[in-house]
Amino acid sequence: MQVTPMIWLITIAVTILFFVYEFFAHVRKPHEPSIAESARWSAFYIGLALLFGVGIGTVSGWTFGGEYFAGYLTEKALSIDNLFVFLIVMAGFAVPKKYQQKVLMIGIIIALILRGGFIAVGAALIENFSWVFYIFGALLLVLAYRQAFSNHDSNPADGKFMTLVRRVLPVTNEYHQDKLTVMQGGKRFITPMLLTIIAIGFVDLIFAVDSIPAIYGLTNEAYIVFTANAFALMGLRQLFFLIGGLLERLVYLAQGLAVILAFIGLKLVFHALHVNELPFINDGQPLLWVPEIPIWLSLLFITATIVVATVASLLKTRGDKNKDDHGQIHGKPVTTAGPHDRDEDPDKTFTANISK
Repeated sequence: MQVTPMIWLITIAVTILFFVYEFFAHVRKPHEPSIAESARWSAFYIGLALLFGVGIGTVSGWTFGGEYFAGYLTEKALSIDNLFVFLIVMAGFAVPKKYQQKVLMIGIIIALILRGGFIAVGAALIENFSWVFYIFGALLLVLAYRQAFSNHDSNPADGKFMTLVRRVLPVTNEYHQDKLTVMQGGKRFITPMLLTIIAIGFVDLIFAVDSIPAIYGLTNEAYIVFTANAFALMGLRQLFFLIGGLLERLVYLAQGLAVILAFIGLKLVFHALHVNELPFINDGQPLLWVPEIPIWLSLLFITATIVVATVASLLKTRGDKNKDDHGQIHGKPVTTAGPHDRDEDPDKTFTANISK
């Protein structure tokens, strides 16, 4: 795939312009977006991503087009998984809904910058060291295991990293609109808004560790890796408000992502064996009998896994709801409220969290 420096510059410039427009058109004035607004813009960005993939397939061939679509689907699924953690962070810091857009926008920009750095490093490693595929493959298999048994109830706002940040930086106990810092008693304090953004950035760094090796398991083209990540992150802010309630119903998404990560991890290990140069494996010779998983099979497997995980999740939650309704009809006590379902005062909630 031939990508000139000019194409790279145009792509990066257009990506920046999209985020600048997003900020001034939607985020600059604090408000909670409506379902209709979120749906329109989510559909726009998903349609734009699909159109871009068709363009890659038409111009550069459908092998690269298939790699883009497989990468986009994987990154989009992983980004939706990010939303689970974003929800927990927002609840942990009791961010008022009208300010959540700003936190998400800055968090998404941080994610894109971090992933850009990981993409550049990954491209350099793959170009010069073929054995890195073994490392990426092993890493994804470990991450798949952790993903399968992950617990989204853990709150990053109460983690060791944020505890350290609170000890180092002076933090106010309440929000001051959407300001990041404020002067009090002649001293500069950071607000819960900035603390939340730091937490989101830290979460983004952790998620970049699995998202970049995952997509490099589907394509070696850095341009496809970047654009698939950029389009997956575009519209993520609107998706947060559109499917916030639905996220709690996707109970099998983590297991579905674990299957995808494990599949890509095995694909990477197979590829590493097929191009092997390590002297202690087969005397440094490639194992040509090891099969290479074609991109059409990867795309089909990833799509099917996402569909199955989504349908199974919705059936499971619907079944649980029917059981709860049946129990209520027969006078049985049913408790469905979660830890963040209570109607709590945001300032009190944040003060309780920051004092930990």
